[in-house]
Amino acid sequence: MPSHDTRLPLSRRGFLLASTGAAAALALAPAPAHAGARRPFGRFGSPAARLTPQTLYVDPKGRGDHTTVKDAVTAATGSGWTLVLAPGTYRETVAVDVTRTEATWIGASEDPRDVVIVYDNAAGTPKPGGGTYGTTGSATTTVQADGFTARWITFANDWLRADHPGITGTQAVAIKVQGDRSAFHHCRFLGHQDTLYADSIALTSFARQYFRRCYIEGDVDFVFGRATAVYENCHFRTLNRTDLAAAPYGFVFAPSTAGANPRGYLVTRSRVSSEAPDAFYKLARPWVPSSDTTARPSLVVRDTWLGPGIDAAAPYTNMSDAFPWQNQRFAEYRDTGPGARITVPENRPQLTGEQAQLATREVYLGDWRPWRETC
Repeated sequence: MPSHDTRLPLSRRGFLLASTGAAAALALAPAPAHAGARRPFGRFGSPAARLTPQTLYVDPKGRGDHTTVKDAVTAATGSGWTLVLAPGTYRETVAVDVTRTEATWIGASEDPRDVVIVYDNAAGTPKPGGGTYGTTGSATTTVQADGFTARWITFANDWLRADHPGITGTQAVAIKVQGDRSAFHHCRFLGHQDTLYADSIALTSFARQYFRRCYIEGDVDFVFGRATAVYENCHFRTLNRTDLAAAPYGFVFAPSTAGANPRGYLVTRSRVSSEAPDAFYKLARPWVPSSDTTARPSLVVRDTWLGPGIDAAAPYTNMSDAFPWQNQRFAEYRDTGPGARITVPENRPQLTGEQAQLATREVYLGDWRPWRETC
């Protein structure tokens, strides 16, 4: 995979519309001709020709019902609304509360590079009224409602450590997803630490989430949380770091699955590539939050290509020595690539063929079949 252009300035902002790695990962074709300036909403109608009465059109240039995603969400009260987003960079924070169920967001050009929702809060960023945002509060987008679907959209947080040397709370979430039946198709998730927070609304809520043909990048714990989440045909990209002199630079996954939940994260038919030197990243470490010390993080990575950036000899490590990764639910199955080489078998737990029959999207997601959805 080609690396990101090293000539870009040290900023997520410069990368948002110019990620060669993301383009290759998603096999993106040029945007359809009908998605140009004269038809900002492509094949998805317009305010003069709505797809449905519950379709709202968002365009920063003023050709829709609203110019910001936040205003459109505010207007879309209740269940079943569709937001069609024209190409543009939407610099704002957005929250979809629990009452706004069965929402669908569509990037009108059908190219996620064209529609970017981005902001730059970190956990340690001071809040106007005092205190700091914390990890959850840093999220550019927060989705709490059930039945949320997004297609062809980039969710980003472009906060950078180098820009804020005095801030120690460097978690900067692009999106926090808590609702059940949350699906993302052909989306990008850009950030550094804690990019994609795949979680649930409560400890006892086993939220199901599905990510298909998505691109996710970051460095520390950049896919984390307690959801039951399936990542299918996705590309995970670990970033280079100039602020550290030695490995590890970070960790791809940090699940915090509740002990009562039989299924956590499933990664299938995906790939993990890296900008960093070989073996400078761990595949995962378990997150056992102080709010739930009974958590038993669960991660299965199967039929996935692991690039040389992953430390093949020791792909897992502890977040806390009180909760060793060996006591959690980590396993692999039929992975390939230099990062998947089994050189120290005790460090690479493998599923049996019988166990692998239960590590499928159908088993993890139950009666929900989001891969059958079309737009």
